Amino acid sequence: MGNVCEESVFNAIFTTNSRTVFNYIYYKFGNEERANDAVQEAFVKLWENCAKVAPEKAKAYLYTVANNLYLNVIKADKVRLKYADKHSNSINQESPEYLMEEKQFQNKLDAALNALPENQRATFLLNRIDGKKYAEIAAMEGVSVKAIEKRMHLALKSLREKIDGI
Repeated sequence: MGNVCEESVFNAIFTTNSRTVFNYIYYKFGNEERANDAVQEAFVKLWENCAKVAPEKAKAYLYTVANNLYLNVIKADKVRLKYADKHSNSINQESPEYLMEEKQFQNKLDAALNALPENQRATFLLNRIDGKKYAEIAAMEGVSVKAIEKRMHLALKSLREKIDGI
């Protein structure tokens, strides 16, 4: 791989990493617009510093910059997660009782996820929604795999206590 300042290399880094960096920040912000802003700003900073960042370090650089942007915003403005209901756009032919139970479960899940500490929530969603392995999440967060295992254990324990049937 060439230099990050080469447009083709930068574009490849963008294509490979933009969605995952977005999801990572979205799970922390709970706000699509702010996550998009953070990702866009992270890539702008990568471009501005392209001569200083080796291509193999670009992914870690993006996570670090995006996370720092998140931390700066969060200091000024605490934000609650608005976990998207994936079923809201689909037409469902199920019975009204089923739909009501599903909605109640979704509300319980949303409340339980919102109650998790931010690091546990992000770890849980990155693993269960994005399918990221613990080692990948540890690299994103800059912590050990053991720390991610503990976060996941605590998140699952908390969710089990708050929601019957998971």
